[in-house]
Amino acid sequence: MSQHQHFLLHKPVGYLSQFVNNQNKRRNKKLLGELGHFPDGIMAIGRLDENSEGLLLLTTDGKVSEQIRSHKIEKEYYTQVDGDITPEAIEKLKSGLEINIEGKKYMTTPCQAFKLESIPKWITPPKRIRDERHGPTSWLSVTLTEGRFRQVRKMTAKTGFPTLRLIRIRIGGIHLNTLAEGEVLEVDELIPAIPN
Repeated sequence: MSQHQHFLLHKPVGYLSQFVNNQNKRRNKKLLGELGHFPDGIMAIGRLDENSEGLLLLTTDGKVSEQIRSHKIEKEYYTQVDGDITPEAIEKLKSGLEINIEGKKYMTTPCQAFKLESIPKWITPPKRIRDERHGPTSWLSVTLTEGRFRQVRKMTAKTGFPTLRLIRIRIGGIHLNTLAEGEVLEVDELIPAIPN
């Protein structure tokens, strides 16, 4: 039996995806440890930037972390973008486009992307309400097998539809489901369902 521990977390906006603050300029930032009591050696598998929310997997097992961060595992995001996104923009997302990563040009790999017909009921309203006076918005599902820094945000911005809100809803076969914002769930194992 494994002595390792694993958790699912619904990361709220405003938290860094880390347990230790190692940067002086980020002294007042909220860390994951504030959301629960976690064992020594706990680590977040992958990251969500401070302004993003959703599913974050935590483990004390470095091998599991490495497996899940691989390019074989799908990561699905729901993203609210500024404007009524066009079929042309969605095709650009799907076929891959050039973005900048750390000052270098990077071509994204083809991915799955489609417009959501309606907002899922479990998505809570954002803390800062944006209404119709600011113009229309659209919700998309974007599924990647890569995960560069702020990649989804950079991709939608490149098509002319900047991301307003970003929620990771799935990693492999593990879903956010009804996990409430800030809620932590300990699980026996993390099986991300790697496709063949």
